[in-house]
Amino acid sequence: MLELACKFLLGYLAGSIVGSLVLGRLRGVDIRQLGSGNAGGTNALRTQGKGFALGVVLIDVLKAVLPILLLTGAALPGIAVDPAVSREAVAVAIGAGAVAGHVWPVFFGFRGGKGMATLLGAYAAIQLSLLAPVMLTWVLVAGIGGYVGVATITAAAVAPLWLALTGGAGSPLFWFALVMAGFVAWTHRSNIARMRAGVEHRMFRGLAGRRR
Repeated sequence: MLELACKFLLGYLAGSIVGSLVLGRLRGVDIRQLGSGNAGGTNALRTQGKGFALGVVLIDVLKAVLPILLLTGAALPGIAVDPAVSREAVAVAIGAGAVAGHVWPVFFGFRGGKGMATLLGAYAAIQLSLLAPVMLTWVLVAGIGGYVGVATITAAAVAPLWLALTGGAGSPLFWFALVMAGFVAWTHRSNIARMRAGVEHRMFRGLAGRRR
């Protein structure tokens, strides 16, 4: 348990390096004061452009990928690798820490993004094949409706379903994906509220928007 706790904490610290806020400081802006007020890739794209947004997403993905790849099987100073804990469980703990750090970054007043890019990084490092159904779902839902928030919530929900259908039910990754599906929906609660009010911003006109 000590190994899990320490590696979760290291994942959290890595996750607290929020791409939009790091790059924003270099540019002299805080995107939490612009657009939707969110420190994620979508608001970065809307307010700062494609190049800035690409850098944001790259940082937010890698801050989960690298800690998981580097720390999952490594012994920490004074803390041995626990043979009673599966390496998948350790990887999940690091990924969970990274997502938590992105949403509540200790370096930026605990006001970060919504976590999906970092979650994708965790999936990429733990089970790369999981990205295919998740990303395909995102593209399809965004392409139909044009709403990034809806696409993101739906894509996150597909991950545990896919794992269950492919024999991964009950694994640490399955439970992580299940919790993250609910967590991503919660971090997008403002999007849901705006959808209900009919004022949610479309990133682009999807197929549904073109038919109107």
